[in-house]
Amino acid sequence: MPEHDDTPRPETAGSDPAAASPAHDPAPAPSSAAPPASASAAPTFSAQFREAVQNAGIARVAPGEAPSGRALLGAVGGVRGLAESVLPGFAFLVVYAITKELVPSVVIPVVVGLVFVALRLLQRQSLTMSFAGILGVAVSAGLALITGRAESNFIPGIVINSVWLVGLLITLAIRWPLIGLVVGFLLPANEDGSHVDWRADPAKRRVLTVATWIWVGLFALRLAVEVPLYLTAQVELLAGLKLILGVPLYAAVLWVTWLLVRTVFVRRDDTATV
Repeated sequence: MPEHDDTPRPETAGSDPAAASPAHDPAPAPSSAAPPASASAAPTFSAQFREAVQNAGIARVAPGEAPSGRALLGAVGGVRGLAESVLPGFAFLVVYAITKELVPSVVIPVVVGLVFVALRLLQRQSLTMSFAGILGVAVSAGLALITGRAESNFIPGIVINSVWLVGLLITLAIRWPLIGLVVGFLLPANEDGSHVDWRADPAKRRVLTVATWIWVGLFALRLAVEVPLYLTAQVELLAGLKLILGVPLYAAVLWVTWLLVRTVFVRRDDTATV
């Protein structure tokens, strides 16, 4: 579920200023027998996954909070993120519909993506998502130019949707629905440091499973629409429907997920209870 996000990143647990402040008690006198300070331990997979979730757009939709249009806009990347996501594909559709020429149809979206990268450079903003976006557009353009077929421009998107679909189905098959893992890591950990206590609550597990199935439906719908159009080389229709099934559908599914999760994760006294 790719995204672009210009809003400030949420602070991680390690960013608490109080935790970083020096202790008030005087430090013990240095001793020659004291062992040398060891290097900090490498972050665990759990910590890395939590950080990735907190930096993702879906983290804007905090469990238990009332849905708002502003938070949803932030979750899909804000105005800048929407433009970066939509304009390259829209440029391909317009240019191809007018010219029916392959080269300008795939080169102009790359130029549009580079413009966004240049704007971020000038404004000294993070380039991570812009580079990810321009890489995807460039790979799509390269495939189309190599094969000489305009519909090859959509192969990377079809592959990405397929990977997400398979990944979600695997998490459901092993009874660790992906949306449950994501939501768990957006909430405070238990006393034992666990973020998966929702699995012991049948109501929460059921809702998170349903939410994961909804995301399965999103990727399955994209593939059901796009693959036949790709195979029959209906390029203009494919480009148009891809835009509709992109950010708008993603935002709608994210909103429904938010509403579902809120039914079992509610805030009381400004604290999300699990």
